[in-house]
Amino acid sequence: MIRRVKQSSPGVAAAKLAPVESGLHARVLDHLGTAICGGELAPGSVLNIDDLVDRYAVSRSVVREVLRVLASIGFIEARRRVGVMILPPDAWNVFDPQVIRWRLASSGRIVQLRSITELRTAVEPHAAWLAAERAGHDEASDLVGLAAKMWAAGKAGDEERFLQLDIEFHRRVLVASGNEMFVRLQDLVAEVLAGRHQHHLMPHHPHEQALQLHAEVAQAIQRRDGERARRAMVQLMEQAFDEMSSIWEQTTEPTRA
Repeated sequence: MIRRVKQSSPGVAAAKLAPVESGLHARVLDHLGTAICGGELAPGSVLNIDDLVDRYAVSRSVVREVLRVLASIGFIEARRRVGVMILPPDAWNVFDPQVIRWRLASSGRIVQLRSITELRTAVEPHAAWLAAERAGHDEASDLVGLAAKMWAAGKAGDEERFLQLDIEFHRRVLVASGNEMFVRLQDLVAEVLAGRHQHHLMPHHPHEQALQLHAEVAQAIQRRDGERARRAMVQLMEQAFDEMSSIWEQTTEPTRA
């Protein structure tokens, strides 16, 4: 029987496997996770271990490890006389970075992007306000330096470098807030920023306004101007949402003859 293990994590489960099995485990886990997130495997469907062994040409031990991980994040549950049943989205741990990654890779990516962007809009402006109150001198100076590097990478069209710096910038703002709950959101923010890049839901060249707003957030934090930092971050979040919406509309526009 597969039980939901709430304190385990995908990384812990995978670490127990041999190198070859670990690779097979990751492949099967990603495929099933994405299929569940995309609705290809609908809530109420029942997974059969023997069927999974045949479908993916892996051992029963690999399948069991995959099912343990899926159970730990609320995707499946073993039910007596039924089997391993897929659970509805309201049972999922939507804060798990791996769940976010799968949802971004599925047909539901825009719903996921909207959800996280709304969360970021609620949290990150206040995190910037707190950072202006709590960040140390070195922390604030590092943010200003990061903003300058982002400007250079954005102007040069170095997308990979800009993405790395963008993730690091927002991570540091959350950390500088001094709020332990906000800090735990850094992996979610990293996933959504990486997902936007991977699925081509962001401009090839960052808008100059976005570059300027990052600089304004950093400078306001350095000057301990919490209200200015909050306002600039609100504008940054709103712009990110607008960019996401407009790019999605372009990618889904019907092809005309």
